[in-house]
Amino acid sequence: VQLQASGGGLVHTGGSLRLSCAASGFTLENYAIGWFRQAPGRAREGVSCISTSNSVTTYADYLKGRITMSRDNAKKTVYLQMNSLKPEDTAVYYCHLPNFRSHDYWGRGTLVTVSS
Repeated sequence: VQLQASGGGLVHTGGSLRLSCAASGFTLENYAIGWFRQAPGRAREGVSCISTSNSVTTYADYLKGRITMSRDNAKKTVYLQMNSLKPEDTAVYYCHLPNFRSHDYWGRGTLVTVSS
């Protein structure tokens, strides 16, 4: 099982980024996937998750209205579109596969830096 996040980078306040998480080693369409982030000196926190059926999404309250999570099962990829980025969004973003055969899997994160 592998999860590979990409798409991070340096943007100015108000900018946008689309993060991708490429999945392999399991059938993506059968599993919910989450995005988390960890800012320097802070604990990892949940950002969003997407279900398998109907791709129902859930977002952290502090990010609602600025992010959209989606999935393309054919491409084995989930996405996180982030708009109106703020300096406090600076963090390493990780995708997460919970409870796959009794294990949690974390991808190597992608760094998002928002300059003021």
